[in-house]
Amino acid sequence: MKNAQEILPANGKLGVLIVGINGAVSTTFVAGVLNVTHGYGKPIGSLTQLATIRIGERNKNNFPLIKDFISLADPKDFVIGGWDIRGGNCYDAAKEAKVFEDKDIDSVAKELESIEAMPGVFDSYYVKRLKGTCIKEGKNKYELMEQIRQDIRNFKAQNHLERLVVVWCASTEIYIKQSEVHQSLQSFEQGMKENHTDVAPSMLYAYAAIAEGVPFINGAPNLTVDIPAILEFADKQGVPVAGKDFKTGQTLMKTVIAPMLKARMLGLNGWFSTNILGNRDGEVLDDPQSFKTKEVSKLSVLDFILQPELYPELYAHYCHQVRINYYPPRGDNKEGWDNIDIFGWMGYPMQLKVNFLCRDSILAAPIVLDLVIFMDLANRTGFKGIQDWLSFYLKSPMHATDKVPEHDLFIQLMKLKNTLRVMKGEAPISHLENEALESARDLEHLTA
Repeated sequence: MKNAQEILPANGKLGVLIVGINGAVSTTFVAGVLNVTHGYGKPIGSLTQLATIRIGERNKNNFPLIKDFISLADPKDFVIGGWDIRGGNCYDAAKEAKVFEDKDIDSVAKELESIEAMPGVFDSYYVKRLKGTCIKEGKNKYELMEQIRQDIRNFKAQNHLERLVVVWCASTEIYIKQSEVHQSLQSFEQGMKENHTDVAPSMLYAYAAIAEGVPFINGAPNLTVDIPAILEFADKQGVPVAGKDFKTGQTLMKTVIAPMLKARMLGLNGWFSTNILGNRDGEVLDDPQSFKTKEVSKLSVLDFILQPELYPELYAHYCHQVRINYYPPRGDNKEGWDNIDIFGWMGYPMQLKVNFLCRDSILAAPIVLDLVIFMDLANRTGFKGIQDWLSFYLKSPMHATDKVPEHDLFIQLMKLKNTLRVMKGEAPISHLENEALESARDLEHLTA
């Protein structure tokens, strides 16, 4: 197979514009990237920087690094900026977030201090627990969107950038259902001009990025990109989009454990998940309306993996509950408990207990890095619309309306790597070795 996609070279600087630049995830990403590019740390958790990819049959022993196999942007070429409703610079914000120790912030202090947040779009209706002190003013949402577009143009021109990517790392907005205003580009544009309540701030950033031909990534569970109007616009503009909700702690575990249960045909009676979290994300999710958005994202995973409609005896009646508790002393160091009631041979009960003491921002930062790099690759390859091959990184991956999303972590990884192989004109990996193929041919000959 040698029909490689035409991939434009990753020349020049890549702008990375982050919505919520002074949040815990963002400052951990920024400070981490700066430390890595200066040789002060390692990009642990990043596929683009550390992972290999098998090319050809296993006996060829050809396992190049992904970044050596395909043309990817180098983090050294990043120029980072963004918006934040609190204002200020990334150095002070990183100190306040208390994710990194001082030594890993002070090592790149000058560069962090130089990244000043642009005023953001904010309305307390969509995030009840926050107050904006550095916000844009405009007569309607369309005008605010145009201000975001101008920010993108200015940032590109001032920093002499070749390309950009915009990523939402801001807080979870209240739960919004799709409505008439989301159904077409025309109705959405009219909705912005009329300040429709179902047009959330995150949607303004997505529209503005796509209008400027810039890939957009939604790292929260908001109804942001996955509406017909925005998808229509992305297709029209030829821009790739991805989302939603970075897959970090508890849901990451579910996408590993649930496939194991189904693979072994073990039944599930119930799965109870609870978390304690003390950072700004925890504070925002303490509001029931924002939690509803997160809950929907987290609850959808098991049904898609276990397929209860196909295995009613095993999965039709399980109880799935998710709780998030705001507990300020814990800060960014989230703790998640899972109690999983399963049953096996002859219906006999068993249990799994998982206690994951994770660091949300430490797990999310390499996801941001990889998504930025892969979305830039998608853009240079001419991909547009939903990039479902990046579902590996997302809790509630976007998908075409005529398809079901894939949540199994290992199938997602296979899909990601096979997409990279096809981009380069290499054959996808099926894991059928020569011996298996020869045996199949022999059997076919004998039964002919």
